[in-house]
Amino acid sequence: MKTDLSGVKRAARLSVAPMMDWTDRHCRYLHRLLSRETLLYTEMVTAPALVRGGALHLLQHDMSEHPVALQLGGSDPAELAQAARLGAQAGYDEINLNVGCPSDRVQSGCFGAVLMERPALVARCVAAMRAAVDVEVTVKCRIGVDDQDPEEVLPEFLAHMVAAGCERVTIHARKAWLQGLSPKENRDIPPLDYDIVQRLKGLFPNLHISVNGGVTSLDQAQAFLDAGLDGVMIGRAAYHTPADLLCAADRVIYGKGHDSSPEAAVHAMLPYIETHLAAGGRLNQVTRHMLGLFAGRPGARQWRRMLSEGAAKPGAGPELVQAALEQLEALAAAQEAV
Repeated sequence: MKTDLSGVKRAARLSVAPMMDWTDRHCRYLHRLLSRETLLYTEMVTAPALVRGGALHLLQHDMSEHPVALQLGGSDPAELAQAARLGAQAGYDEINLNVGCPSDRVQSGCFGAVLMERPALVARCVAAMRAAVDVEVTVKCRIGVDDQDPEEVLPEFLAHMVAAGCERVTIHARKAWLQGLSPKENRDIPPLDYDIVQRLKGLFPNLHISVNGGVTSLDQAQAFLDAGLDGVMIGRAAYHTPADLLCAADRVIYGKGHDSSPEAAVHAMLPYIETHLAAGGRLNQVTRHMLGLFAGRPGARQWRRMLSEGAAKPGAGPELVQAALEQLEALAAAQEAV
């Protein structure tokens, strides 16, 4: 069931970052089985793909994913407004504008992190999107790009967002180096500066600010919340070790419910997999997101190997996943018996 705005803001205490080629609808379905409360994000979808390309299939999602946000990429206010409208009509709880992606493809299209250099344009985009939809419009940005001084540009950028009516931003606490670093290097090499995000919260107390970048545990996330930030967005750690981050999230971060388990999630994925295969899909389109479910546990390597090697074979189905789980549980039981 779709959440209201206050529900989305509450959910944003912890979110799973939008990650290209990773947080597709199958990934989000799995993550929702692990946490009922965490806010989930789509991969970035470009406004031109929706508006000019008619790629509405990119908006497909399961109702169980809510609360779920659509992230858009673009820099044309009218086109983004139309794309936001399509996203809201598809049922998304939030529309997020990407002002942080450093890829060459994004730069050539004049959106993503390069827009940190054009805060007035971003503000026009946000205002146009807000005028087009009733759901919340948010922004995900960096602390700056290239030789910009974050102490100067970030306050100005946030002031533009507030003036445009944006009430929530997520700040990746790294610069993006558009010259000299690859997108992969931009995820690790620029140093993290959590302090500036904390200081900006002090300058904009009424702006809901989430921090992103380098967060790898719920304890770390809770520490940011205790320090006064409104939310924490976790990226790669939530993907590669989802059980470690999401199984206890509802209890630790939201004070609700009980911890989930990766075993229960696997069982719940089986009917979903059957439906996906019946619609013409392939098993590895789903199971590639499940490889890290048991990371660090006995049998995890065998689990990954069985799924990696078997899911791409013709005719592979949910019985492979069931067999991999049974093998993992047997290995775990044998190790406990020693």
